[in-house]
Amino acid sequence: MSVIDVRGLVKRFGDKTVVDHVTMTVDEGEIVGFLGPNGSGKTTTIRIMCGLLTPDEGEGTVLGFDILTDALKIKREVGYMTQKFSFYEDLTIGENLEFVARLYQLRPVEEYVSRTLQDLGLTTRRNQLAGTLSGGWKQRLALAACIMHQPKLLLLDEPTAGVDPKARREFWDEIHRLASGGLTVLVSTHYMDEAERCHRISYISYGKMLATGTVDEVVRNAGLTTFVVQGPRLDQVAEALQGRPGIDQVAPFGATLHVVGSDKAALEKALADVEKEHRGVTVAPGETSLEDVFIQFMSGSKDNIA
Repeated sequence: MSVIDVRGLVKRFGDKTVVDHVTMTVDEGEIVGFLGPNGSGKTTTIRIMCGLLTPDEGEGTVLGFDILTDALKIKREVGYMTQKFSFYEDLTIGENLEFVARLYQLRPVEEYVSRTLQDLGLTTRRNQLAGTLSGGWKQRLALAACIMHQPKLLLLDEPTAGVDPKARREFWDEIHRLASGGLTVLVSTHYMDEAERCHRISYISYGKMLATGTVDEVVRNAGLTTFVVQGPRLDQVAEALQGRPGIDQVAPFGATLHVVGSDKAALEKALADVEKEHRGVTVAPGETSLEDVFIQFMSGSKDNIA
């Protein structure tokens, strides 16, 4: 069953088209990663899906409700976690959750708050002021508030920005636990390791959807070839490679260079030439990463705001 099924979404602000005929489906229990550069339309698309914005064109359903006519019904069944921490910093964790429980008219309030605190490991911090929390604990509070009313769909907009790796790992463990219980999750992220933890990913660039599928499918369909270059004076080698036919990306990775191109024959020729020109340099096949694909998509897209 498709929890999200939207087609041809368009959203304009003035003369700028921020979302340009976006189509997306997300099935029940799926975790779908939403990738794209800053300003690509991810947040606007998410806000359309949770009933906060009405599209200028397009149609579809979220949780079976029409996005054009049932925005209020969608809002009650969705948990939406924004990029910015948006709770009262001079209230405690418990008081913030009590406030949210009353907004959703949850009864009895204390039962919902206590269960949510326990589920997210926040019980011992119940009386701590939200403003004194670290990034990881603020994130956990935000997630607690999003799931307290037991939504069927969770929309997360760059939820782990500024959070340390351990807190990010724990957050994603929690997301997978929730999904295993039937919750559907759409999460926007810039972290490639997080994208790789999703069941599927969708890549949007400046309003247009460019790719959808599993990570392996998206990497394979990008049609990129990658080689690893080793040897002395790689700074000079990188400079020599830049601008040659077949070379799309050159990036240092530790003591190696990661060289990527979409024209395999031209790429191999350029590398063979450089290998001859620089003594001690060796070239070996590498594995194209999701980050390589991300960078390739970005370089090939035109900013719709500029």
